[in-house]
Amino acid sequence: MKRLRLERCFSQEALADACGIDRTYVSALEHSRYSASIDMVERLARALDVDPVELLLRR
Repeated sequence: MKRLRLERCFSQEALADACGIDRTYVSALEHSRYSASIDMVERLARALDVDPVELLLRR
């Protein structure tokens, strides 16, 4: 997720705002401290303009 976020020039704050979540939650997801629900994967994918499966692949 971090790679996709940076490729799109989003800060954690900007991505959080686009998804209606807190910036600390974005950070926790990027550091694998939490797992996103399928609804959150959809919201993040929409904000990043990618297919949700892109967020589920390890790279």
